[in-house]
Amino acid sequence: MTDTPTALTQARQQDSDARRRRVLTALAQLATAGETLNISSVARAARVHRSFIHRHNDLHAAVLAHAARAADTGNDATVSRTSLQAELANATERSRRQAAYITELEDRLSEALGEAVWRETGLGAPADLDTLHRQITSLQQEVTELRRQLTERTEELEAARAASRELMAQLNRPKPS
Repeated sequence: MTDTPTALTQARQQDSDARRRRVLTALAQLATAGETLNISSVARAARVHRSFIHRHNDLHAAVLAHAARAADTGNDATVSRTSLQAELANATERSRRQAAYITELEDRLSEALGEAVWRETGLGAPADLDTLHRQITSLQQEVTELRRQLTERTEELEAARAASRELMAQLNRPKPS
């Protein structure tokens, strides 16, 4: 009977050793691949329960040490790449805004120079603003008057149509015999 517990103990020890090797192998593979390193990911890759890693202090410490090393080396490159991409996006947007502003300034300069040349050469003078404002006011008054006349004529037309309908209705009524 003493052989059975020894055989069970040996089988359990072999199983535990095999699981430990799987954990260490999975840890090395995940670290090499640059995958996320934490207790859950290593346990999943090694096909063991998380509590197995927690119960074995050396495995737990190894996972945490690899995770810390990966965080030190991996995040610097990731943060650096991310920050460079953000900086590039900001620089591109700034360049676009500056190009639009330069175009606006060029247009304004061109307009100002054109107006100055126009005045200095005597080819023509810019339109007098007061004259234009008076003309606008005059045209607005004319539009108002024409609208009033249109309304008046529309009312007269409606009255004429109503009278016409009334007369037609009288003509179409049968005459008393």
